[in-house]
Amino acid sequence: MNGLRAVPRWMLIGLIGIAAVYVAVCIVLFLLQRSLIYHPQPRTAPAGTPLLRLAVDGREVLATMREHEGPDALIYFGGNAEDVSANLPGMAAIFPDHALYLLHYPGYGGAPGRPSETALVADALALFDQVAARHPRVTVIGRSLGSGVAIQVASARPVERLVLVTPYDSLLKVATGRFPGLPIGWILRDRFESDRHALKVTAPTLLIAAANDNVIPRASTDRLLGRFAGGIATLATVAGADHNFPDSDPQYVRLLRGALAPAREPASAPSR
Repeated sequence: MNGLRAVPRWMLIGLIGIAAVYVAVCIVLFLLQRSLIYHPQPRTAPAGTPLLRLAVDGREVLATMREHEGPDALIYFGGNAEDVSANLPGMAAIFPDHALYLLHYPGYGGAPGRPSETALVADALALFDQVAARHPRVTVIGRSLGSGVAIQVASARPVERLVLVTPYDSLLKVATGRFPGLPIGWILRDRFESDRHALKVTAPTLLIAAANDNVIPRASTDRLLGRFAGGIATLATVAGADHNFPDSDPQYVRLLRGALAPAREPASAPSR
């Protein structure tokens, strides 16, 4: 008590004010966290573009698609502010022999619901199961936020190939680095801890980093690479690119075609 009496009143008021601001910042981050993570976009595909509609547990899952007969299919999970339907023409050109399915997260592209890690992964698994029933070889690509969805699908389902574009080891760790001094571990609900799922992946995996990524630290991608079992994953870098490099980047196109080439030539595919 003597120590408290020795502290000037103005200092006590200042300390209480700082503590109040700190608590207020934590509360605001907790309440607004999903609006900071997810930025839903409308679907911009031209009228008539096929749209797959799945009824899952009383809700609707949507995916822009390009149908194609044959064993090979590709499922794409986009970034946090991406309209995946805009990627359909480019992907159709890169993968002419694959059926294509581009998932609209809840709240994105007219899909009902609100985005959360649980909802995204549940919809992704439902889409995979539907596609795999028609195509025995399903490759999964996840970009940025979607890499955290794709790796969870690959850890739980028999994917043919896995491609992770500008991936992170853990959204929790990335957020902790971005908000130093805040108790992110207590605040964050959607953690996308890809590093926990990597060891369960058995499909050949390619990680694609951007040389000048200003969103995902390279150390985060490198840590994720180290979490896969030996011989499963490799890392390639798109030189001169930042986090939002275009899908038409020639290096990126070559990497994607190279990653999926074995899926179109079963005789030369490495054994698992």
